[in-house]
Amino acid sequence: MHLLQPQLEVTSSLLVSTHSTTVPVLAPNQVQRSSWQKLTSEPEQVDWLILHFNHWFSHHNVTLVKGDFEPEYFPATSEQPAKIQFAHGFFNSALHEISHWSISGEQRRLLADLGYWYAPDGRSAEQQALFEQVEIKPQAIEWLYATAFGRKFRVSLDNLTGDGGNGELFKNNVFDQVQRYFSGQAKLPHDAARFIHYICLCTRNGAALQLNEFKRESLD
Repeated sequence: MHLLQPQLEVTSSLLVSTHSTTVPVLAPNQVQRSSWQKLTSEPEQVDWLILHFNHWFSHHNVTLVKGDFEPEYFPATSEQPAKIQFAHGFFNSALHEISHWSISGEQRRLLADLGYWYAPDGRSAEQQALFEQVEIKPQAIEWLYATAFGRKFRVSLDNLTGDGGNGELFKNNVFDQVQRYFSGQAKLPHDAARFIHYICLCTRNGAALQLNEFKRESLD
């Protein structure tokens, strides 16, 4: 069984503010092809997300697609764009896979599954500790995405039949990472900041995310 390998990331980019002048400003009618507020079911919201993500990131030659099974990333070929495949049509799975993609750099986007091994459910304590180390930043970014959409975020330890690790410590680490994005101690990857900016245009009338929207107790 392979261990997870730490995923390289892009950090020389934007702060969490969605009003950074370095993010392209699009008028709502350029991105809001259908109204998010009118959607009432998860399938409708998933279709909205796919439509808008593929529009916003078409310059990266990447598409977001529903998968019937486990999530997987497929790099672009000479004939097909890259694919971010999320699990079973679940909205939260899509946000999670987008967070992994947005934190990866150009080189990892050329590799299957963004270039790191995955040890499946049933991991040992050592494997689980490595999993949690790799997952802190993607799950912190996923929390930002979910909040921009007005959705509940739950951390995932993803090891139901193995050693569950220290869930409280992992939650603390995810919370602390979000705090670092707001304080400026850490910078969001450029594509993560772009995604948040566009989401907020469509779901919050452009209002930026605020630090007080993220509470540690909400992770319990």
